[in-house]
Amino acid sequence: MTKSYLSEENFATLHKAIDAYKDTQGPLMPVLHEAQHIFGAIPIEVQKVISERLNVPLAEIYGVVTFYSQFTLEPTGEFLISVCLGTACYVRGSQQIIEKVTELIGVDVGKTSTDGKFSLQATRCIGACGLAPVMTVNDDVYGRLTVAEVPGIVKKYQETH
Repeated sequence: MTKSYLSEENFATLHKAIDAYKDTQGPLMPVLHEAQHIFGAIPIEVQKVISERLNVPLAEIYGVVTFYSQFTLEPTGEFLISVCLGTACYVRGSQQIIEKVTELIGVDVGKTSTDGKFSLQATRCIGACGLAPVMTVNDDVYGRLTVAEVPGIVKKYQETH
């Protein structure tokens, strides 16, 4: 993937977002949410700008970005596939589901396809243990999944766009 998302235009938008929040109490989280929305990720180049403009140590920003799962260091694909590997999902077969997704889209966990269409991540718990095993594709939730259902779900997104 190229780093074209790090355009001057995106940085100008980030500067406006920082200016809008910098005089409020606790501006870091809203600025990080804006940065994630603008860039699709919060790489170190973006973190440095936030650090300088908010006067917050870079290490603190990096710690927040890597702690919260809604933030990413690398841009994700058009479709972010997340498979829960929490205990309830794991004992009901989520490992086999993630292996099937990997086979179908050709992307390992934590990676994005070269065409930018799919990213795959393993999560620990999405709070839907009663639906275990669970997979999400962006905001769509698929529960009580079987390995046999995965190809049809993936195909639905492969045929989009």
